[in-house]
Amino acid sequence: MTAASISTAAYLIAALLFILSLAGLSKHETARQGWTYGVAGMAVALAATIGLTVHDSPERSTTVLIIVAALVVGGVIGLWRARIVQMTGMPELIALLHSFVGLAAVLVGWASYIEVERHGLGGYSGALLKIHHAEVSIGIFIGAVTFTGSVVAYLKLSGRVKSAPLVLPGKNLLNLAALVAFVVLTVLFVRDPALWPVIAVTAVALLFGWHLVASIGGGDMPVVVSMLNSYSGWAAAASGFLLDNDLLIVTGALVGSSGAYLSFIMCKAMNRSFFSVIAGGFGIEAAAGAGGEQGEHRETSTEETAELLAGASRVVITPGYGMAVAQAQYPVAELTRLLKERGVDVRFAIHPVAGRLPGHMNVLLAEAKVPYDIVLEMDEINDDLAGTDVVLVIGANDTVNPAAMDDPGSPIAGMPVLRVWEAANVVVFKRSMASGYAGVQNPLFFRENTAMLFGDAKTRSDEIVAALAAVRPAPAAV
Repeated sequence: MTAASISTAAYLIAALLFILSLAGLSKHETARQGWTYGVAGMAVALAATIGLTVHDSPERSTTVLIIVAALVVGGVIGLWRARIVQMTGMPELIALLHSFVGLAAVLVGWASYIEVERHGLGGYSGALLKIHHAEVSIGIFIGAVTFTGSVVAYLKLSGRVKSAPLVLPGKNLLNLAALVAFVVLTVLFVRDPALWPVIAVTAVALLFGWHLVASIGGGDMPVVVSMLNSYSGWAAAASGFLLDNDLLIVTGALVGSSGAYLSFIMCKAMNRSFFSVIAGGFGIEAAAGAGGEQGEHRETSTEETAELLAGASRVVITPGYGMAVAQAQYPVAELTRLLKERGVDVRFAIHPVAGRLPGHMNVLLAEAKVPYDIVLEMDEINDDLAGTDVVLVIGANDTVNPAAMDDPGSPIAGMPVLRVWEAANVVVFKRSMASGYAGVQNPLFFRENTAMLFGDAKTRSDEIVAALAAVRPAPAAV
């Protein structure tokens, strides 16, 4: 067998492993197996690519040296980041990784332009050469949009820039003008592969990607992360066409389509228009949210909360990004265990966009060994909240905000939320009365059946666990 046929077979195996990985990652019970398939697929793909590159290289020693250097640098940086990153930092880290994929696609596009259009290498001619011109322009455009869009998402998610949407005059026309400019420049480049259209496409795409994500508000950032994941997949597929690499095309299509479908599901859960979100909030004008307090709030203590839980029969815990920041999942899991020992029906209510990353809360709870069967999605538990004795809202804000249902002028109006206020008692764990990530004040805090428990969520959860353990009922008489 030739090296090319061996690499093709290896690429087919890797593609199948990636498909099995996606299937495994779709369920909690098979997530670890899915991860294993993904790692194995990437190992096979890397081995095949390295082997084929070394085999076809006229200067093998130099090629091996470059590959080893790249693997060592990339591996060291990857292991370092994996070791120090916290779960709270995963959303912005993923956004940053997407930017690398986009940048790689831009560099591949430019390299292919220099190799083929400038130096006439690759053996392209006639219609195939015209197709290659179009591939270069499209690949650079998708990659550049992904690059700057992901950088903006990283800056927003990490708090380095404000999460509020950027609303420039005629922002929708600016987006449309960028798309029209891209199409015109691509046509000109296909007709005459000069240098200036490539530079212009790159500049337009970089600006377009920046404006596209900057125009999306903080409340929609979980959708943005999955959307950029999709963009990075299409950027990889575009690179696959330029490099004539079947695995990159297949893998990019898998990532692109799955990311787009996830974005669609999340938009549906948030009652958002999928096309308006991916178009940078097209047709949506930012509304000013009420940021001030809307009444008197009532404070509570850990002892009072423990007594409330001790007398409850049904408890629902609603986690949010604040739980991730405080790393409170472990005492929350211990609190769950103590309540279940008392015979209390304890369940978790997870909003589709809880946290700043799809599945963020599910991963945290699984990490703390919370049973999967008591972790329910919003649609599964929302109707049961009216019959719940106590709801603990731990670090959630926008996902439990009644303004989404009651205030048509709210920036989150129409977004389905967990109706925690229908429970008999609500205890909100929060550091202060500040508004949430979307910059909207929450009327829930001022309702009669709501009590605010201020402080660090982990500290307060530990205190409640200790207080609850102290008031555990005596064993029943035999």
